[in-house]
Amino acid sequence: MRLQSARSGRSGRRRATRTVLAFCAAGLLVAGTGSVTGAYAEDDDAGHGRHEVAGDESHELMESLDSFNEPRLSPSGQVAPGAYAAAWAHITNMPVQPASWSEVTTSPYNADALHYRDHSASNSGGGAGHSAGRIAAMATDPTHTGVVYAGAAGGGVFRSGDNGATWTPIADKLPALSVGALATAPDGSLWLATGEANTASDNYLGSGVYRLANPATGTFSEADKVGGTELDSTSIHTLAFDKAAGYVFAASSHGVYRRPLAAGQSTAWSKVLAPCAGVGVTGVSCGTTPEFADIADDIAVRPGSDGKKLVANVAWRGGAGYNGFYYSDDAGTTWKRANPTGAINPAEIGNASFAYAADGSKLYVSMESPKLLGKASGAGVYSVLAGVYVSESGDASGSYKQIATAAQLAASGSAMKVNEIGTGYQPGSQAWYDQIVAVDPADPNHVYLGLEEMFESRDGGANWKAIGRYWDFGMPCFSYDEESNTCDGDVMHSDQHALAFSQWKGQAPQLFVGNDGGAYARPTAQKTSGWRNLNESGTLRNLQYYSVGAGKMTDGSGEAVWGGLQDNGVSLLAPKGSTYQGQALNPDGQMVSPFGGDGGDQLVNPANGCETVGEYTNLALQITRNCGYTASDDGAEDVITDIAPDDPNARFIAPFSADDKDAGYWVAGGQYIWGNTQTWATDDGDAWTQLYDTGAGHSTTAVASANRVVWGAWCGSCNPGSSFGRGIVTNYGGTWHQVTLPADFPNRYIADVTIDPSDATGGTVYAVVNGFSRHWNEGPGAGYGHVWRTTDGGKTWTDVSGDASAADSFPDAPANSLYVAADGTRVVATDLGVFTSAAGADGHWKRLGTNLPTAPSVYLSPSPDAKSLYVATHGRGIWKAAMP
Repeated sequence: MRLQSARSGRSGRRRATRTVLAFCAAGLLVAGTGSVTGAYAEDDDAGHGRHEVAGDESHELMESLDSFNEPRLSPSGQVAPGAYAAAWAHITNMPVQPASWSEVTTSPYNADALHYRDHSASNSGGGAGHSAGRIAAMATDPTHTGVVYAGAAGGGVFRSGDNGATWTPIADKLPALSVGALATAPDGSLWLATGEANTASDNYLGSGVYRLANPATGTFSEADKVGGTELDSTSIHTLAFDKAAGYVFAASSHGVYRRPLAAGQSTAWSKVLAPCAGVGVTGVSCGTTPEFADIADDIAVRPGSDGKKLVANVAWRGGAGYNGFYYSDDAGTTWKRANPTGAINPAEIGNASFAYAADGSKLYVSMESPKLLGKASGAGVYSVLAGVYVSESGDASGSYKQIATAAQLAASGSAMKVNEIGTGYQPGSQAWYDQIVAVDPADPNHVYLGLEEMFESRDGGANWKAIGRYWDFGMPCFSYDEESNTCDGDVMHSDQHALAFSQWKGQAPQLFVGNDGGAYARPTAQKTSGWRNLNESGTLRNLQYYSVGAGKMTDGSGEAVWGGLQDNGVSLLAPKGSTYQGQALNPDGQMVSPFGGDGGDQLVNPANGCETVGEYTNLALQITRNCGYTASDDGAEDVITDIAPDDPNARFIAPFSADDKDAGYWVAGGQYIWGNTQTWATDDGDAWTQLYDTGAGHSTTAVASANRVVWGAWCGSCNPGSSFGRGIVTNYGGTWHQVTLPADFPNRYIADVTIDPSDATGGTVYAVVNGFSRHWNEGPGAGYGHVWRTTDGGKTWTDVSGDASAADSFPDAPANSLYVAADGTRVVATDLGVFTSAAGADGHWKRLGTNLPTAPSVYLSPSPDAKSLYVATHGRGIWKAAMP
C-alpha cells in the first residue's frame, strides 16, 4: 500500500493524529494483539507525506482492510459456512431485468503520466509506470510457451498468451472472483483456489476450488468445481501438488486440506491438519478465539522425498498458542509440531512463507513476528519482519541460519532505509500482509524475496540487492525534471504477493511478480536494472474501486469518469482528444492518476467533469478545478487543494456528497456531520461547518441531503463484537436527533442512506445494510432484510427486501449502495451484483442484467443526464448500463 504526499503542515498533523485512532481499531480487530507502529513523530509545522517516507503506511493498510471487513463481518466477527453459496444459489434463480453492462475502464492506467504531477497529491513521477489492481497469485503454463495466468484479488483469473503483453479474463462467471491461489497440476490443468488469503482471514469469501482442464484455451465455469462445500467461505493461500504421493493440498483459513489427485471431481476435501481442532496433531494449546484458529499460511512438499515430506505454517499473525511449523513424513496423514533450532525462535513464529530449492537441499523461510506486530505505539518498531532464514539441511526443524534482517535489506538499495528519506519503516513493515519467498529452479542459491519491495540474492542470502524499489521519491537520483532524473528502472508498485517462474523450452527463464499494482516480469539471468511492466496494455482489468463519479466535459467531447481506488489513487478517464482550458487532457487515450495513495469517495460536478473532490483517507478531502492537470513538465503548479474538515474520527473511506436538490450545498460525515455552502468555490477546510455530533466514538458510514434535509448513518464501535453499534441521525423536522430504530431493524452495518427524490419533505428514505443475515452472522433477534424504508421521517421502518423464501426477494448478500431514480426505480449494488425493483413493487427484485462480473459492486452513480448508471466494482473496474 502506498501513501500520498502532503505538502501542507495541516495535512501532516491530521494524519499523524489519525494514526493513533487507526491502530486502536486495528488492534481490536486482530483480537487485541496490538498494532504496527513506527517512530512517527512530527512537529506542528512539518508537512508529512509519501514523498518523504517510503513504507510508512502499515497503519493505513490495516485500516483499509478493516474498512472492507467490518461492514461484512459485523457484529459477530465471522460468517457461518454456507452463506455465500446460499446467496448465489438464490441469485441464479431470480428473475432478470434486461440490461447490458459495458466495461468503462478498458484503457491503460498510467500512474506516472507526465502532466498529472501535483507535488502535494499525486504519485505520478515515482517510477511505477502503468498500474492494475492487486494480483494475489500467478502461474505459468508448463506446456504452452508464453501462456501466463494472473489471479486478481477481487477480479478473477486473467490469461495471457503472449508472455504478459495482453490479458483476457477467464473466470468472470464464477460465483466468487476473489483469488487466493493458482497452480498448474502435473497433468497441465489449472487449479484456482478462491478466497484471498493475504490478511489471513475470511474477509474476501471464496466459493471453493476449481480445476480447468484446458487452461490455455478454456474458461472457468461452476461445473469446474472440485470437491464439495467444505472449502466454501474460506480463504486459501496455497495449493501444493504432491505428484509422487498423488495428492493436492490446500492451506486455508480453516486448516490444511487434502484430496487425491486422481479422485472424481465431486470427491470431498479432507481436513488433515488443524491444531486447535485436534486434527492431525493433539495436545496443542490453541490460545485464541475461533475466528483466528487454525489459519494455514503456507504448505510445501519437499522435492526428492518421494512425496512423503511436507512442511506447513499454521499461525495467526497476531500470535496464538498453536502458531508453529508442522511437518509430515507420510504425505500429510499424520503431523508433528516442529521445534526449530538455530536462529528461529519458535515463540516468535507468525505468518511465514516457505520455498524449497528444486533439489530439496535447502528450505528458505521468510517470517513475520507477532511480538513485533504487538509492540506498543512509540516503541521504535520499524518492521515486523522477524527475518529470512535457511535450513541448509532442508529439514523443517533446521538448524536455521538467519540470512536477512530488515536493516540488512534496507541497506541493499531499498527506498525504505530509515533516516535516509525520513523517519519511517524498514522493509517488512507489512510482513503480516505481503511476504513471499521463491528459489530459482535452476540455482538453489538464487533467492527472491517479496515484501513491500522485491529483493534478490545470488549467493544463498549472503548478499541482497533491492531490485524492485518502493519508489524513486526522495532518492538521490530523483528529480521532477525529467532531464535531471537519473534513477534506474528498478521500481515497481509496492506490496509483493505472488512469484512464478517460466521454464519454456527455447526461451530464457523468467520471474513473474504480482503485487498491489498488477504484474511485472524479468529474466532470472538479468543483473541490470529494469522490469517489463505487464500492465501497459490496459487489458489486466482488475482495478479495485471504492467509488465512481462522472461529469460532462465542457468541450462537448463526452464525460469524464473518476474513481477512488484501493492503493492506486484516483483515476481519471477523460475522452480521448478532450481539452480543458486549452490543455489536451488525454491525447493518447489512457487513464491517469491526478491523486495518489488510496482513493476513497468521489464527488464530480455533473456540469463540469474537470471539477472534482477526491478523498485520500479519513475525510482528507482535496479539490481540483482543472482535472488535476499540471501544464509544466515538472508539475510545479498547485492544482489540487486540501479542503478537509478537521474531524477526529472519520472512517478510512468516509462519506461525502452534494445535496440532491440544492446545488449550493454539500455534506460530509466523520464523528460529526458537516455542511458546506461554498461547494466548488471551497479553498480550505474552514468552509465546513459542524452540523451535528453523532456521538463520541461514532463514525459516519453514509450521508445524504435533499434541500438541506440531511440523513446520516453511523457505527460505533465499528469493530465486530459485543461493542458494535449502529444508528441513524437526521435534521428532518427542523432539529437534529437520533432516530429510534425498531427492534427488528438489523443490528448490522448501515452502508448507505438515500432520500427518495419524489418526497419534497425529505422524509422518505431508504437504508441498506451490509453483511449476511442473522442466520449467517448475527444470531437470533434481528431482521433478515437488507433494504429498509421510512416514509414518515424515521418514525416507522419497513423491510422492502421481500419474503426470503420467494425467488424475487432481495438476495441475502452484503448491500453497499442504493440509488433511487426520478421515477422511483430502486437499484442496489451488492457483493454479488446489482439488483433493481420498480416503483411500487416493494419486496420484488430482479437481477439487473447477467453480464456483470461477480466482483463486489460497491458504489452507484448516475451519468450527468441520469439516463445511465455507473457501478464501481472492487476488482473488475467500472461498468455502465442504461437506467432500468
